[in-house]
Order: sequence, then structure tokens, then C-alpha cells
Amino acid sequence: MREILSRALTKHQNKADFLEIRIEKTENTAIQFQGHKLEKISSSQQIGGNVRALVKGGWGFISFNQLDNLEEKIQEAIQIASLIGKGKSELASTTVAVEIIKQELEGDFRKIDLRVKKELMQNYNDLIMSYHPTIQSSRVNYADRFSTIYYANSEGTYLEQEKPFISISFTAIARDGDNVQMANESIGSTKGFQRAENLSSQAQKAAQRAVNLLKAEPVEGGEYTVVVDQRLGGVFIHEAFGHLSEADFLYEDERMRKMMKLGEKFGNSGLNVVDDGSIPHLLGSAKYDDEGVKTRKNYLIKDGILVGRLHSRETAAKMGEMPTGNARALNYHYKPIVRMTNTYIEAGKNSFEDLLSGISKGIYACDCYGGMTTFENFTFSAGEGYMIRNGKIAEPIRDVVLSGNLFTTLLNIEGIGNDLKIIESGGGCGKDGQSPLPVSFGSPHLRIKKVVVGGK
Repeated sequence: MREILSRALTKHQNKADFLEIRIEKTENTAIQFQGHKLEKISSSQQIGGNVRALVKGGWGFISFNQLDNLEEKIQEAIQIASLIGKGKSELASTTVAVEIIKQELEGDFRKIDLRVKKELMQNYNDLIMSYHPTIQSSRVNYADRFSTIYYANSEGTYLEQEKPFISISFTAIARDGDNVQMANESIGSTKGFQRAENLSSQAQKAAQRAVNLLKAEPVEGGEYTVVVDQRLGGVFIHEAFGHLSEADFLYEDERMRKMMKLGEKFGNSGLNVVDDGSIPHLLGSAKYDDEGVKTRKNYLIKDGILVGRLHSRETAAKMGEMPTGNARALNYHYKPIVRMTNTYIEAGKNSFEDLLSGISKGIYACDCYGGMTTFENFTFSAGEGYMIRNGKIAEPIRDVVLSGNLFTTLLNIEGIGNDLKIIESGGGCGKDGQSPLPVSFGSPHLRIKKVVVGGK
């Protein structure tokens, strides 16, 4: 493959400021149960690729499913870029790399019979449906994917990277009259089929949480000191802060660029926020991003000060900074854009008991059922919640909706736990129509003052 791609690039590299080719081979399996019914089961293989050309600041992009006539596709991408480009091409420099990256699996899901996968998911589904008479329905989703990506550019970089992925999610829906509650548990992994086995406790946990929510009282709306768990803290830092750190967004929005000014105080001295695509085996990890840039640990907030943002080679050049290894594409149908990898808040020094201490009436918010962000403003719905009374976890509550301003909320973090947990969810991140892109997120428990909580 290297010879084929290199030969095609060499013939046309003088016609563009930059050229790259990506070829992707993928094997997929998908299984879905809803209630007692098997809704979907499939297995497929795909191969395709794309070409990107940069001419005078304009990009040409062509994707394809057939690998023949590669040179014609390069010429077409160059022609498109030439029609668009009217200025100067800007790409931050990066080290030329030549490497083949293999992945070892703990149980190669490509070798597991489809019937075995289906029966395992059916067992999990039966556990949910039989858990309690109030369980009305369920959803069990299984997906695996093994991609081999071949990347070459006109600067001499050539990479082969294997990217395995497996995800399982359990949703339980419980009903008591007009009271309907839902709970979800999910996992994602790059490590192989063993991660899909022995998940009975997670399936039952989803059912248990849905049943318990039927008994929980709606929260009373107001302003509270809130302790959030690692999953909700991770979703918060990913959704509310991480997307604002993506430089393609910042470069295009002058108002947010002023608000996200490097060197500004964003939190107390113990607050450290990181995006790191180089951590082995996490969902957002790869040795190189989809522009051939080596991934690394990037501090976004250090000791409460905004110190960094996430870049592609183009945004790094335009903003006079270094590329960070954050150019990612969902698959060969899409061009790489600036995306998070594994985004988390580093651990602090407080125990969970320390975070609860001194709260006479507060809320412990766990998991995340959904939410939305609009620039610096956010709203998140906790998956479950509990009152905190006199420093202790008390009765369960539901319909816990947290809202606020990102910058105010970061400054209101008054306690950071010592229990960082990286969450590998079966879902993914969405941006510009590219969803779901595998990512990890995480946080320790956080104590945040003056949080507005919607309720009755």
C-alpha cells in the first residue's frame, strides 16, 4: 500500500501545496434488541478512502469507495482546491513519520461467531426485562469495528494504524402509571471482546436504577452546593469547556476568542484540565492523529489558568501555535477537523467525605442523561441524584437539571476529589455531522457552589 500511495502522490505533488491520501478498511458488527424483539443484526466489510489537496489556502476533498483511478481522484481534489484557493496556504510544520502500529486484542471480536454475540446480548436483555414487574421495555445495543487506516502525505509521512472499537449499552425503561423513568449503562473499549463479557451486573444496574427512580421525589428547584460524580463531571468538562477549546471554532468566532484568551484565570489553583490522545488503549487514543501528527498530553487549564487549546495543522499555523494532534475524522467519508480525544480534570486532594462535609442542604448529582450547550451556557440533566443533608447522602431525587455559565461555574469549583475516573462510554462525540466519534472523558468528584438546579 505504501508504494501505491507514494507513487500517486509523487506524480502530482508539484501541482498542490500539500496532498494527503487516506485509505480505510473496516469490519463491522451491529446488534440491537428492543424489548423482547431483536431489531437489528448485521455484519459488513467496507473499504474506501479520500484525498485532500491544499492549493493557495483552499482545500479540495474527494472521498471514494473504489481504489482504482486514484490519480484521477487526486487531480479532481487539486482542481477543486484551485477553484477555492485565493490566498496563502498555511500549515504548521510537523515531524515526518513512517510507522506501522498494530493492536493486540483481548479476544479478537472478528473471530467470534455472530450467533455467540447475539446470544450474549439476548442474555443481557433478558436480565433487564425480568428484573422487576415495572420494567416495561429495554434497549440493548452492541457494536464492534476494526479499522485499518493507511495514511500518506506529500511531505513523506506514511502510517498504518489499526483501530479496534467495541461498545455495549443497556437501557431500562420502568413505568408506574404515568410515571416513566429510564436509566442507561454503557461501556466502550479498544481492548477486545473480553470487555463485552461478564456485564450482567451492569445490565441489572440499569434496571435497578430505572426502578429506583420511580420511587424518587422530584427535586425542589433552587440554588445549591452540588457534588457531581466522575461521569457528570467528565461530561461537563467535555461538553461545556472542551468544545470551546477547539481552535477551528475559536478562530471563526471573535467574541469567544476574546473570552478564551490564554493567560486568563478560569478557576482556582487546583484546577487542571487536560486533553491527551497519547494514553494507551483509551477510546480517543491513537499514536498519530488523522493528519499524521503525533498525539500528546495537552494542558488546557493549568493551576486555574487557561494555557492551551486544541489544534489541527492549519489552525495552529493561523494562530501562531503548535499542532496538538487533534485533527480527527469519523471515517473516510469526512475530512479531519479539530476534535477532542481523552479530556479530563486531573485529580485533586479531597476525599469524597471532605467534599460532602459542611453541606447542610445540597445535591449529589450522578451520571448524565442529556444536556445542551450554547457557547458558554449549559444545561445538563443528571441520570440520578440524592439530597445531601448535614454532610451525608440522603434520600434519592429525580429530574435534577443543572444549568449555568461555564466561566462562573469553573470559578465556583471549591473542591476537587482525589478519585479521578476516566469514563469509556459506548457513545461518542458529535461535531459538524461527524458522530459518534469515540472519545473518553473523566473527572474526580467535584464540589461546586451556587449551582442553579431546575425542579418543581
